[in-house]
Amino acid sequence: MTTQTTPETTETVERTLVLVKPDGVRRGLSGEVLRRIEAKGYTLTAVELVRATPELLEKHYAEHVGKPFYEPLVEFMMSGPTLAVVAEGQRVVEGFRSLAGATDGTAAAPGTIRGDLARSWSTKVMQNIVHGSDSVESAAREIALWFPSL
Repeated sequence: MTTQTTPETTETVERTLVLVKPDGVRRGLSGEVLRRIEAKGYTLTAVELVRATPELLEKHYAEHVGKPFYEPLVEFMMSGPTLAVVAEGQRVVEGFRSLAGATDGTAAAPGTIRGDLARSWSTKVMQNIVHGSDSVESAAREIALWFPSL
């Protein structure tokens, strides 16, 4: 997190990790997700199409290792490329999570990424288009995993 000072204010600029998951990439929704991030006024700092490895996913989803949905989740995340994005801006962690909407696409409000684009049906793993960091601390950890050079 960095602080930028202007004559009027001191703003804390955060970074967050956004993943357009394999279902979103497969359906050609990466551009729409990026458009919404930029339309909200956030800056794209890094964007890379990645094929996630089991090792990367184990670190990313460390808190879920051993849970019943972990293996299907890893299988899903390895089913195709993921667009990894670092976005930055004032309160971007909270702002992107609001843009993304509720985890369940059926329950997500219209106007959100998941509410407009996610298909929720009975699957082993919810395929809900995007991931967004849930805190500034998580964002720092996740960005270091997906973008070690930053």
